[in-house]
Amino acid sequence: MKSNKKLIEILRNISKVIQENKQFLTDLDAAIGDGDHGLNMSKGFKAFDEKVLTLVEKDCGSILKTLAMTLISTVGGASGPLYGTAFLKASIVVNGKMNLDNEDILKMFEEMIGGIKMRGKGERGEKTMLDSIIPAYDSLKESFGSGKDVVQAFRTATEQAFEGVEFTKTIKATKGRASYLGDRSIGHQDPGATSSYLMINAVYETLKKL
Repeated sequence: MKSNKKLIEILRNISKVIQENKQFLTDLDAAIGDGDHGLNMSKGFKAFDEKVLTLVEKDCGSILKTLAMTLISTVGGASGPLYGTAFLKASIVVNGKMNLDNEDILKMFEEMIGGIKMRGKGERGEKTMLDSIIPAYDSLKESFGSGKDVVQAFRTATEQAFEGVEFTKTIKATKGRASYLGDRSIGHQDPGATSSYLMINAVYETLKKL
């Protein structure tokens, strides 16, 4: 199966997982944010689902760009611009490619992280999605460097992303609406880090079956 077909399958499964966890993500956000993260993300991915059938012959860059622009145009709050920018940045490095290799995956993660940092003015350790995405990226880089295949690499990356989510419970928020709570945000896991983990885990679960 070509990578563009795998990518579409992965994104469809990410959409399914986000929609299945819509209420969970919304409840997490209600505790420390605006209470709309799950609802907004679900709305964005539903809109993307409606475009999936038009993308089956497109290259990986075009697929990711379509997702990015859909999220930017339909998802409210901070998550739309952040995830939209991340996927848009990733789309650029795989523009025109029908097949992806491990180096492409790492470049995509690098660009996504850079885009989120640029858009959100954040860093790891501030109770955001970066607290799950960066550990996953570091894990992928180490796994690929040691010769692990993509399924093994994403299994470990998923574990590291989950640990990142758990870490967000121990720190106070310094970005976004949650930062208004100060120390009262400690003890709550970050909804953005959680949705990022769910996405990375969906990649792993899909790759296992392909």
